Amino acid sequence: MTRSNALVAALVVALAGCSAATRAPLPAADDAKNSFLGTPKPGDASELTEAERQWVDRTLRALSPRERIAQLVMPWVGGGYAAEGSPEFEQVRRWVEDDKVGGLVLSIGSPLSYAVKLNALQQRADVPLLIASDMENGPGMRLGNSYAFPSLLPQGGGTVFPPVMALGATRSPDLAFELGRILGLEARAVGVHLAFGPVLDVNSNPLNPVINTRSFGENPALVSTLASAYIRGARSTGLMTTAKHFPGHGDTRDDSHILLPTIDADRARLDSVELAPFRAATAEGIDAVMTAHIAVIGVEGPDAAPATLSRNFMTDVLRGDIGFRGLVVTDAMTMGGISRRYGAREPLVLAIEAGADVLLMPRSVTDAIDVVAAAVTSGRITQERIDRSARRILEMKVKAGLHRGRLVSVNEIPRIVNIPRHAAAAAEVARRSIVLARDSAGAVPLRAAPLRILSITFAEATDPIAGRVFDPALRDAGHSVRSVRVDNRTAAAEYSDIAARDSFDIVVVSVYVSPREYAGTVGAEPAFARFVQELARARRRVVAISFGSPYLLSFFPNVPAYMLAWGGAPVGQIAAANALLGRAPITGRLPVSIPSQHSYGDGIKREARVTPAPQPE
Repeated sequence: MTRSNALVAALVVALAGCSAATRAPLPAADDAKNSFLGTPKPGDASELTEAERQWVDRTLRALSPRERIAQLVMPWVGGGYAAEGSPEFEQVRRWVEDDKVGGLVLSIGSPLSYAVKLNALQQRADVPLLIASDMENGPGMRLGNSYAFPSLLPQGGGTVFPPVMALGATRSPDLAFELGRILGLEARAVGVHLAFGPVLDVNSNPLNPVINTRSFGENPALVSTLASAYIRGARSTGLMTTAKHFPGHGDTRDDSHILLPTIDADRARLDSVELAPFRAATAEGIDAVMTAHIAVIGVEGPDAAPATLSRNFMTDVLRGDIGFRGLVVTDAMTMGGISRRYGAREPLVLAIEAGADVLLMPRSVTDAIDVVAAAVTSGRITQERIDRSARRILEMKVKAGLHRGRLVSVNEIPRIVNIPRHAAAAAEVARRSIVLARDSAGAVPLRAAPLRILSITFAEATDPIAGRVFDPALRDAGHSVRSVRVDNRTAAAEYSDIAARDSFDIVVVSVYVSPREYAGTVGAEPAFARFVQELARARRRVVAISFGSPYLLSFFPNVPAYMLAWGGAPVGQIAAANALLGRAPITGRLPVSIPSQHSYGDGIKREARVTPAPQPE
């Protein structure tokens, strides 16, 4: 069975299995469309109609003081299938029915499990739920695309795009708009109203372990331009967007999931670099801003609190200086950047005092509401302050159209999510993003087949798809390919054996290292880096390809050819293979500099050969 046929089969099975999972009959398609068609009003609530304002006023008046606090709480929910009555479903049901939370943030799941679960929960909510998801680089980031074990058959999902740094390599606002538009269509189709993206961090620090390819690049103007196009594309479909991570997480050396990073920049530097994209996004009418758990010691001194808890940044700078009028969302309140110093409870109050409207992913939903309620009772937080944030949240729900309808049509999903023209758009981004930073031996594109190729793939042992598309593409072109897989457990003796066994015309080294939460670093394993260096010294025809961090060249700086493909999903592997084989032109330019190696904007152009590139399935 081909990959596309397997995907269709899986989708048919999923539709049959999920269609009965809703508690009540789903609306007809025309009724369901009310919840995701239409353009939200940008920026703030100044353009709400009189009827929409009345809905907000009426809904707010009907809420008790505790229920108004609950509107500010948005817990994490898995996106996978959960049978009604199961422990997982019951936990979320209690948050919705008993605690009456204002919204949910959904993690990884299939498009159908998203829609079915969200329909069931929306039917149980007294006030429509605002649904968010961390789809910063496209719908496929959260909508499935998993693989069944041990067969590794693809299970399907949303359209997978490369990380947004690939867009930086294309320099194309049109492609950024298209990413936002496709994200909006697919997210709204499954019941998501607010994307936690785009990332506006300017990745000026190559040692940043958690932003990296999640950023459009290191140039504030480029980040601003592409992010603005992304926002417009999403808004054209009715999806609201979130600028993150304010006031800028790009110049850090630590992961805020683990501990509190610090920023040495003074206010002048912030204004010229970090804050510039947030000003542009505000001017574009961004709907929400997510705060960063980072301490800006260059502005607030050595004892600076995380920006999330800083009234100076959350209110004076963001609302006062920049003029943002939308929703302020904290980053996850369980992250080490905030919980290590302050614990789990006190930051909830401090964040509201600083200016936050939404408390994202508290450790305990009920306890979070209790803590804030106690602060209101004691007079530490006023009821007016709570009402102001609750009103903003209700206004966001109006902008999402939730006062008109809250359910989506499961039957419409196969006509919207990951349809062929969306997949073709993702392939176009991947194709145009390929960067050939260097090629001193003229190895790219490869000579005509047949060549003897040693293809070495470095990836985590938990990565099931690294090289699985790339290597077969080389074989299909007529080359003889010996595939070798290594990881951070590979011993030095094994590396010696890899290079000594046979003779090859060329060695292709593919490296799958990308930013990951809680990893604390993003780089090449030392033994592997030494091996690549030795390969490059021993033979001129070595091509290294990064399917992730662009800065990996710093670990093996003497490789004669270095190509960047930005992400390890199949769409990126296909684009890299076509570029290497000469089936597609290479036109991308570096959106970041690689210290001591290459400058921002570098990139060697190569023309395609006459053989057309195969179309994605």
